[in-house]
Amino acid sequence: MENSFWLERWERSEIGFHQPLVNVFLRRYWTAIASPHERVFVPLCGKSLDMLWLRDQGHPVLGVELSDIAAIGFFFENHMTPLEVKLPGFDSRRVEQIEILCGDYFDLGKTHLDGVGVVYDRAALVAFPPELRESYVEHMARILPTQARMLLITFDYNAHEMQGPPFAVSPDEVTRLFSPLGTVRHLETHDALADNPRFRERGASRVEEHVFLITFGKT
Repeated sequence: MENSFWLERWERSEIGFHQPLVNVFLRRYWTAIASPHERVFVPLCGKSLDMLWLRDQGHPVLGVELSDIAAIGFFFENHMTPLEVKLPGFDSRRVEQIEILCGDYFDLGKTHLDGVGVVYDRAALVAFPPELRESYVEHMARILPTQARMLLITFDYNAHEMQGPPFAVSPDEVTRLFSPLGTVRHLETHDALADNPRFRERGASRVEEHVFLITFGKT
């Protein structure tokens, strides 16, 4: 899937993946996963309100987002005027504890994620088609500090009934992708079809959300 696909989605405001409320699983599990004041990385962050919630818990937040429209929209809609700085490969926009790097996730290096203790992935892994998921996970493992943790939320459904994104990522696939890099703990399964009528409209008869805690680094 080309970057142009996501840029066009933002240009056309086709952003059904954007949620108007803070994610319920983030609220439920965060305090058991993260330590106070740890730096949090949010890949493919869009203009998620979850970043505001994380900041309000005392965390410095780093997001990476391909679309300038999304990043500009986040700060504008939340009545913030960011400091804008040109960096190699990225445009940085920062207000207080929140920084969004506009650019390609795969251009991130270790220095960008220096000090990150926790990753919050609600919309990144499920945005990648199968042929790109291993690259996403392997790059994450390369640039994260040792022993970083990830709160990961995925969708699973019958792929022949509905086309992504969000793409179906089963618990078995999460185990296959992440277990060579660390430990995988399955926290919860939720029947998401009733909460997301748009999935039923697209033909899905089953949609489950799965919540995982990933700890990078073999012990």
